[in-house]
Amino acid sequence: MVQISSLPADDKTCGWYHLSQKRQARPAHTGQSKARWVVVGAGFTGLAAARQLALGHPNDEVILVEAQEVGFGTSGRNAGFAIDLPHDIGAEDYIGDIDNAKTVLKLNLSGQRYLKQLVDTYGIDCQMKFCGKYQAAVEDRGMAVLDAYRRGLEKLGEPCEMIGAEALRERVGTSFYRQALFTPGTALIQPSALVKGLADTLPSNVSLYEHTPILEVEYSPRIVLKHANGSIEADRLVLANNAFGMYFGFLKGRMLPIFTYASITRPLTEEEQARLGGDPYWGIIPADPFGTTVRRTPDQRLLIRNSFSFNPDGRAKERYLERFIERHRASYARRFPMLPNVDFEYTWGGALAMTRNHNGFFGQLAPNVYGALGCNGLGVTRGTATGKLLGDWLSGQDDELTQYLLKAPGPCANPPQPFLSMGVNMNLRWGQYRAGAES
Repeated sequence: MVQISSLPADDKTCGWYHLSQKRQARPAHTGQSKARWVVVGAGFTGLAAARQLALGHPNDEVILVEAQEVGFGTSGRNAGFAIDLPHDIGAEDYIGDIDNAKTVLKLNLSGQRYLKQLVDTYGIDCQMKFCGKYQAAVEDRGMAVLDAYRRGLEKLGEPCEMIGAEALRERVGTSFYRQALFTPGTALIQPSALVKGLADTLPSNVSLYEHTPILEVEYSPRIVLKHANGSIEADRLVLANNAFGMYFGFLKGRMLPIFTYASITRPLTEEEQARLGGDPYWGIIPADPFGTTVRRTPDQRLLIRNSFSFNPDGRAKERYLERFIERHRASYARRFPMLPNVDFEYTWGGALAMTRNHNGFFGQLAPNVYGALGCNGLGVTRGTATGKLLGDWLSGQDDELTQYLLKAPGPCANPPQPFLSMGVNMNLRWGQYRAGAES
């Protein structure tokens, strides 16, 4: 028996969650149930896996268990970029091996297309806009990154456009940036609204239980998941709970729960929108990975995301919100001095399941236990793609992307504590310091 020693506990101030359409959460599980398939984690990965299992096994019940509420957890807390392109920060040109990059591109595109299909089919109102993204730089280091990535994308045969400061200002309103690399394939979304919509359009043979944190698991001879009000017996278990998979007994010491933080403003008035100028919505990611992500949303809010913390137990810490909101205000002021009186309405944190070698896990973890874990900050597209492919594979389907994931090396081991926390925290502080004005 494995006792789960850490449970998801996110802060209550996620702007995406509160600004998305309210929904009636599904009741928590009670009593004893049995099912052939049980999926733990109702984020992008778990929702895709449960959907495909249900479609592949229409006569089976698929139980989907969520510890918190759909749209409230990690999948509803990202910056809302459904990115298509590979971005290997370990490679000189950010592309690396061209054959591997082509496969990663196919994987990301498969997740993006799947989401668009579901949004179109079910009319999910999640502000999905295929408007591309800007990767923008201020510091010389960032300018070098953009040039290297441009060369890599050209080698890959993917369209991109280098944009100078004045042309960029006309598009996004701020004159803060020196240069940006525009790539047209990214979709921007309201992530919590999308996750909620995906949950409410699951096939009828999916039973979703929210507010049902699992407390104990027995793996042999049968898989039994126990919670405060009952238990669920499964023939096969799928883990789609990212770093919390470690507390279920798998990939211990191989994932890093890194939190990043965002603030979003009230809506801009018409006068403020005119003062800002530029396009009505857009998204900027930083050239430096430790820099600031910025969005102008379709409902005319400005989002700032930066700052990191390493929370080994995967749970939110209130003290970081209080500390990092000041950084958000400073980052906002540098970019939007023409809008000095626009307050933040919400500030929140959200976890990334990172691995030191940037590889996730896909496949079988133990007899009758499977997982797609460790999205490395690409949960919208890659999490969706791996969840879908895992559900399809368990339904008897196979293709080149499935084989690519099954043959991947998986996450490498981390150093032991306390050296792990010392090293990660030092790297986070140094990275944020080196980002300079891009922070």
